[in-house]
Amino acid sequence: MKLLAFESSCERASVALNLDGEISARRLDGHANHSEHMLVLARSLLADAGLGVGALDAVAFGTGPGAFTGLRLACGLAQGLALGAGLGVIPVCSLAALAAQSPLPQALAVTDARMGEIYYGRYKLEHGMPTELSAPVCCGPAALPLPEGEWFGLGSAFVAYEDALAPVRAALAGCDPLAVPTAEAVSRLAAARGEAGIVPAEQAVPLYVRDKVALTVAERLVRGNRA
Repeated sequence: MKLLAFESSCERASVALNLDGEISARRLDGHANHSEHMLVLARSLLADAGLGVGALDAVAFGTGPGAFTGLRLACGLAQGLALGAGLGVIPVCSLAALAAQSPLPQALAVTDARMGEIYYGRYKLEHGMPTELSAPVCCGPAALPLPEGEWFGLGSAFVAYEDALAPVRAALAGCDPLAVPTAEAVSRLAAARGEAGIVPAEQAVPLYVRDKVALTVAERLVRGNRA
């Protein structure tokens, strides 16, 4: 398949062009750069390949969970390009894209959800393709269950909540706290789904998991933060 993919659920965003397994990618650091440069990078990748958007089979994007603004950006870019070219989209869970980087067959993807919470999902990998064992959850870091067996942890929560997640990390067979979801992984997972994974562009929506954007003043005070 020929796919363009966007992933901007965290501070490191990326764009990838997957041409039947040959993947080219560009990355951005810092939320401030995402909205200004992601479309430029996408157009650059297509130009380098000598392709227009209409030559693609679909546009893929990381649905989240993650930073709300980033999720809306990736979804909006994928939807806008797909609609303009008469294509469909392939939504891919950002936690699955993170889990796909695990060197072990059981992956625990855990990212910083801000507001003192985490997002997590459990996955089983076969030939590098993750299968969801539990739907993405938003909870406090202390509520993350201890894994049983050989699990590999990935994600920013292991840095953001280092002390709270220390018992979980100690129970893991390995951990990469610097791993982030990437457009390359999104494009690979989307390609593996094939045409069966394509949905109409107008049905593209982010996966928020949590519908709350910020804490109230009272909630911040309870958590020991300044109002």
